[in-house]
Amino acid sequence: MSKSSLIKTLIVSILLFTTSCKGQTPPGFEKNIDDGEQNSEYVYKSGSINGIGKWYQGREIAHVMGFQGMEWLERPEREKEENVSLLIKNMNIQPKDDIADIGAGSGYHVFKMAPLAKEGTVYAIDIQPEMLQAIETKRKALDLKNIELIQGAEKTTNLPANSVDKILMVDVYHEFSFPVEMLASMKEALRNNGQIYMIEYRLEDSNIPIKTIHKMSEEQTVKEFEANGFVLQENISNLPWQHCMVFVHAPE
Repeated sequence: MSKSSLIKTLIVSILLFTTSCKGQTPPGFEKNIDDGEQNSEYVYKSGSINGIGKWYQGREIAHVMGFQGMEWLERPEREKEENVSLLIKNMNIQPKDDIADIGAGSGYHVFKMAPLAKEGTVYAIDIQPEMLQAIETKRKALDLKNIELIQGAEKTTNLPANSVDKILMVDVYHEFSFPVEMLASMKEALRNNGQIYMIEYRLEDSNIPIKTIHKMSEEQTVKEFEANGFVLQENISNLPWQHCMVFVHAPE
């Protein structure tokens, strides 16, 4: 065999070996994934620099905002920008409500809900221990007994089954690495007449100064929730920048 032919054979062998090692992982996806994911509903391809290269129902999933952004969550202008007081009114919180704040962050909403659900429990759930520690520090300082901290995970809220009347998610769903699994976990935790309050920056409004990948449209959100056993009860359109979409269990 000539030197030129030998080189060509080696190149072809290397390419075949590389392809076989990648299995079914599409080109452009450089993260390690397990065999279970490769045959899932998720699609892996290159996308935004602010995304994780993983797509669900045509939407690229965004990177999680780290605990280093905690100060932004507590910014003084947040009430004016988001009218959080009005969001809390939208939730119609009753004294005995059990509520889960999924992706609670520093607890900005937790501490507004806890005094209203004074005979119930507010579960503060986050995947980052640093966020939970910040909530615990403030909880102790305020001596609030009805806040319970839960360490979440990528695929589960870690809430008990049939344990909550309301679930709040503020600007967090679009960052879930496993939205299908998380919605299944929420469905199990939510009581029969329970509601999910899904708060996301409106993709339909280009004037909202937030990166596109950190926004969601009503159409896309409904598409994803319906695929996982929920229906849109109402989209309360009274917030300055965000959707306030209320989802409930789909009829059997």
